[in-house]
Order: sequence, then C-alpha cells, then structure tokens
Amino acid sequence: MMEIFFETKDVFQLKDMEKIAPREKGITAMSVKEVLQSLVDDGMVDSERIGTSNYFWAFPSKALHARKRKLETLSTQFSEGNEKKENLQQSIKRAKIGRHDTEERASLSKELASLQQQKEQLKAELEKYKECDPEVIEEIRQANKVAKDAANRWTDNIFAIKSWAKRKFGFEESKIDKNFGIPEDFDYID
Repeated sequence: MMEIFFETKDVFQLKDMEKIAPREKGITAMSVKEVLQSLVDDGMVDSERIGTSNYFWAFPSKALHARKRKLETLSTQFSEGNEKKENLQQSIKRAKIGRHDTEERASLSKELASLQQQKEQLKAELEKYKECDPEVIEEIRQANKVAKDAANRWTDNIFAIKSWAKRKFGFEESKIDKNFGIPEDFDYID
C-alpha cells in the first residue's frame, strides 16, 4: 500500500484506495481500511479530515526524513552506549588496583566467612530463646487480655439475647441453649 502512495505521490480518499489497492497491489478490498488505519496509527501515512471526507497521503521524502532521524537517534544511542562501556571498563580497572590476591586477603576472607557463620548460629540460638523474651511475653499477655475482653463481650451479648428471647417470646433458657449448642457451663472468662 505504501508503494501506491510513493509511486503516485498523490492524495487519496478511502474509497479511492479501496478501488486502487485490490487492482494494482492485490490487497483484498475488505482489509484496505484496516491496513490504511494501521499505517496512519504507525505514522507512516498522514490523514486529515476535510469537510466530510478523510484524505490520506504519504510522500517518499517524509519516509526518508523519518529514517534519517531514526538512524541519527540510533547512532547517538550507540555512541553513548560505547562511551558508557568504556567508562565502566575504566572503573573496573581502577577498582582492581590494590585488590591482588594475597595471603592476608585470603586469611581475612576466611575470617569473614567464619564470623558470618558464627553470626547465623547465634541468630538461630537467639530464635530458640525468643519465647522467653520479656517483650514477647508482654505482647502475648496483651493479646490474651484483648481476646479475653472480646470473649466476655460476646458472652454478655449472648446473655442479653437469651434474656430478650425469654421476655419477648417466652422461651426457656434450656431450650435456647439446646437449640444453639450453648453448653451448660457457659459463663464469663475470669
């Protein structure tokens, strides 16, 4: 389809393209509109609505300029990439200065590994005794207090509902307990 535009260097309407494309380039008439819209979306073909008609055009010079701009952009990126690569290689060379493998460096490396292993062992041992930590114990106590208060609040709600059902409908407490699975020893938590 681009060849039609480049060869004729003319402006077309959609209906013109639907006639020319199948005849000259073998593009099916049903797909001309989608192909043309795709080219417009990609910026390869220009489009303008004038009055009630849509006009389409693409000139070889625009495509050439677009390719030149793309080539310039890629060339700039390539040169920046090469410069960055050179800078990184220089940084690596500078970083290697003074880092030769020596006996002292090897012994310090072994000592570091040993200390890291010892640190992990101490962390594991500390984790074993975490349950005896006063802060953890206090957190557990606070959580238990909150849970106890919540349980007593729900117990109070159940007693209130049982009392209301007894007054409103005359239900016996034993039947309510039986129907809702409330145990006989149900009471507040101390």
